[in-house]
Amino acid sequence: MNNTEKIIWEVVEFHKNIEKWFQGTTENRDILYRKLLSGFSKEFSMINANGDTVTLSMLSDWLPTVFGKFPQRIIQVENIEVHHSAYHGVATYIETQITDETTTQRTSSAAFLLNQEKAFWLHLIERWI
Repeated sequence: MNNTEKIIWEVVEFHKNIEKWFQGTTENRDILYRKLLSGFSKEFSMINANGDTVTLSMLSDWLPTVFGKFPQRIIQVENIEVHHSAYHGVATYIETQITDETTTQRTSSAAFLLNQEKAFWLHLIERWI
């Protein structure tokens, strides 16, 4: 995979897996939990759409509290745009979450660290649309 493909794959796969996590639709919760976190740099941080800063430690502590909490939630990612150098990349995209009758959208900008095998989330900024 080239660097653009690595970044797009990471964005799409993470959102597929977090949808499964929210819905509680996995045969092995521990494997899915590890898969969700395996794409993040240890230095990962984000500013969520509410303006709160979240570290990787906070994210890993939060995930168990929302497993299966939203069985009807659907997550869509669109308009992924990628720019990269040899070792870093940036992706922007729109994320839509549909839960029952409620739809929320956010625009996201994510910075990635790249190596030969994969892209790792380093920083994420979300804004409500």
